[in-house]
Amino acid sequence: MDTISDMLIRIKNAQAVKKDSVEVPHSKLRMEIAKILQTRGFIGEIAKRGKKLRKSISINLAYGEDGAGKINGLRRLSKLSKRVYKSARELRPVRNGTGMAIISTSKGLVTDDEARKKHLGGEVFFEIW
Repeated sequence: MDTISDMLIRIKNAQAVKKDSVEVPHSKLRMEIAKILQTRGFIGEIAKRGKKLRKSISINLAYGEDGAGKINGLRRLSKLSKRVYKSARELRPVRNGTGMAIISTSKGLVTDDEARKKHLGGEVFFEIW
């Protein structure tokens, strides 16, 4: 099962029905993705809950002034069946700079902007706008 896609779809579906928060199972990778999404303003506060095997991440969703969700769309690029790798030269702005891509590099998870600045390539997980 693709755990990253599961997390993203849970967030997108909860936002579509105007929920305040959503719970996703905890992992280090999902926590790093949530931190990046929080710093870029796509989601609100995040918190780790539970102990040992029952750990989860509580994500507060962010909405605009008009009540619309901050996430307009997303696209999963690298899947379990087909991995997508790009070099720093191949990375392009998502939706003319209004979105971002999350990339797994040798230096950890970074956005497409940071990867271009640091001249890093890697596996492109998803694009979000």
